[in-house]
Amino acid sequence: MTVVLLLVSSSINYNGVVKAIGYVRVSTEKQADSGVSLEAQQEKIRAMAVVKGIKLVDLIIDAGESAKSLNRPGMTQLLALVDARAVDVVIIAKLDRLTRSVKDLAELLERFTRRGVSLVSVADALDTQSAAGRLVLNIMVSVSQWEREAIGERTRDAMRHKRACGERVGTVPFGYRVAGDGLRLEVEPGEQAIAAQVGAMKAAGLTLRRITAELNQRGFTTRRGTAWRFQYVALVARAARTECSQAHRGLDTELDSPTRLGP
Repeated sequence: MTVVLLLVSSSINYNGVVKAIGYVRVSTEKQADSGVSLEAQQEKIRAMAVVKGIKLVDLIIDAGESAKSLNRPGMTQLLALVDARAVDVVIIAKLDRLTRSVKDLAELLERFTRRGVSLVSVADALDTQSAAGRLVLNIMVSVSQWEREAIGERTRDAMRHKRACGERVGTVPFGYRVAGDGLRLEVEPGEQAIAAQVGAMKAAGLTLRRITAELNQRGFTTRRGTAWRFQYVALVARAARTECSQAHRGLDTELDSPTRLGP
């Protein structure tokens, strides 16, 4: 993990009026509609501007926008002001309102520094006017990213263990059904038979569209009672070439089980 340190001193001239822009963001439409989180962030930003004795000239809002990237309408507006040197300080309620990416944070700090703009985070008590503030900021974001990655690794390990034990993980894959205990998967003979037929036709050189037509002509339908489509057949053909444990990974959230119609 790389910690990026930006130790360039701020070029803000405090002999004149210091202009600040507040930036607030919520990630879901529900939060945006309720306005609670937005209002709380705005209140903290206004209070910080008063404490620091700087003029808050505008509040930019990104409602229902993710912090996974910087491609947001409000962020675009903010960066345009920074590049135009129309702002001295950017105030945020909390660091994750700005970004959750170490890479994006490094780019933002470098961009702010080149334009003589400082970043102030209220909840984190951080101010990038000082080298110490920038150091602590980078360390916090690095630790936060490490924590998210560690959680992701633990989740993947747990799911891999459940699959190895034959337990259900996500959508029930084609060729299997949930056992009586509601946890494990067991073979579904009818689906396995169809998978075998699909595999045999595929091995014989039939195209996916031809196999699809054959299934429909033979009276097979999906679990929903609809005709087979070649996309579903492609997934079944792929499953026919895998071991049982690989099939537990699931093939498609919309893949249906075939049901024989008529004699």
